[in-house]
Amino acid sequence: MTTVIETAVRGPEAYGLVRRVVDDMETANVWPTPLNFELWLHYFSEPEGLLGREIKRLLTANEPFTEAVAEMLAAEYLPRGRLSDEIRDAGAVLDRELNSVAEAIASAHRTHADYGETLADAASSMANVDGGAGLKKLVSGLANATRKVQRENANLEKRLENSTNEVTRLREHLEQVRRDAMTDALTNLANRKAFDETLAKACVEADKTGLPVCLAVVDIDHFKRFNDTWGHQTGDQVLRYVASVLGRVARNPRTAARYGGEEFAMIFPGEVAREVETCLNAIREEVGTRALRRRSTNDELGAVTISAGFAQRIQGETASALLERADEALYASKRGGRNRVTPAAPPQQAVAA
Repeated sequence: MTTVIETAVRGPEAYGLVRRVVDDMETANVWPTPLNFELWLHYFSEPEGLLGREIKRLLTANEPFTEAVAEMLAAEYLPRGRLSDEIRDAGAVLDRELNSVAEAIASAHRTHADYGETLADAASSMANVDGGAGLKKLVSGLANATRKVQRENANLEKRLENSTNEVTRLREHLEQVRRDAMTDALTNLANRKAFDETLAKACVEADKTGLPVCLAVVDIDHFKRFNDTWGHQTGDQVLRYVASVLGRVARNPRTAARYGGEEFAMIFPGEVAREVETCLNAIREEVGTRALRRRSTNDELGAVTISAGFAQRIQGETASALLERADEALYASKRGGRNRVTPAAPPQQAVAA
């Protein structure tokens, strides 16, 4: 997709494309910030791609395109190129370090070869040594060769130590980059990409071990009303608050993720429906009992409640099918009056319904 964009903005049609993008952003009431513009360029270039479909969904649902939303979309759909840059830079440093070590090893190898020849020459010369002066010269030559080998060994050891430290630093840096690419910028929970990968792995592991795994989908009730009444910054405050509760409960091996907008998801490996329902109700009660205030004015925001639906996976069920059942359970919570937790129907009943 990036190659298509880079080609499009360097051709004669680039100005027309940019005008269309800006006009469409204005129609959608989206500010033409650099990040928003980048997202819209990708949207125009591949409207049926993952990013394009997500933007269409947001526009259709009349969800506000806030900075937090833009950051979330960028974190989920645009990190690959940035991550590739980080990997490419790290690869260049690693290549340089490996070349340095290779040169040091080659130099040490040459020195040791020379030392071997020196020893061989010394062995043959000892038979012909005549008097103390000749022996002294021979010993002096061996001492000099030995000191040279010691210097090369010390140099090699130092280079290996430096390279080991540099490789360790690179590994830690790339691990941080990987974590950043899998983290939602607003809530610090796992993002949608991380959620999809974790859920897929949990399903594969459950099939191997036969252990249960549950999935919950959590939604903030009447979230649009918070945004419309108090503004998007306050809405972000509410998102961060709910995320903080979920994140605290999602101790390893559980995973809490921002699924999209005001929706969150939680993966419960090794736990059965009864345990998950108890956990979700505890989360729901904690969220609903705290009185939030608007930071800028200290005004009371009123009650914040959440609805949740969850499903326990059956052996062999795909991640998408499990997610669909959890979503249906969430909708049941919404239809039932919100601020409640609903278990999913078994797969066969869900199909029949």
